Amino acid sequence: MKHNLEHTISLLARTPATLDALLRDLPETWTLQNEGENTWSAFDVVGHLIHGDRTDWMPRAKMILQFGETRAFEPFDRWGQVRESQGKSLAQLLDEFARLRSENLGKLRSLNLRQEDLELRGRHPALGVVTLSELLATWAAHDLTHVHQISRIMAHQYRNAVGPWSAYLGVLQCAGHSS
Repeated sequence: MKHNLEHTISLLARTPATLDALLRDLPETWTLQNEGENTWSAFDVVGHLIHGDRTDWMPRAKMILQFGETRAFEPFDRWGQVRESQGKSLAQLLDEFARLRSENLGKLRSLNLRQEDLELRGRHPALGVVTLSELLATWAAHDLTHVHQISRIMAHQYRNAVGPWSAYLGVLQCAGHSS
């Protein structure tokens, strides 16, 4: 499927409500458990999405529009959510994510991007030259990756409880997709 900005915005707008419906008011045994050493919980993933919305997607889009390829993006701190989420509840994170995402999508819409704007190029510190279209499509795919990750983390909590049915549950066979 070719990138379509309105379709991207439509998906990005749904992620906060999706996570809210899935996670709000669940017992912490669902939301604070992870899959083992150096893995994230659902709580961590929501914090990561907030950190990305604050420091990655729109700041990088603005850099492309302002500087093109002449300035590389700041490297993304993949563990930045640890410090930013300290002392907060999951409900607070879900509310913060919904507010921040709404603000970011408002800013994105206000750019009134045209097709030629989407072809503008920026510089990723590890990947090299990328287009604004690729960045925005990645934002949507990133959301979907983490929705998938949360369902995998939560299913992992019942990996033993399901007994022999684990052979039929693909989510329990999935080893993850993030590097």
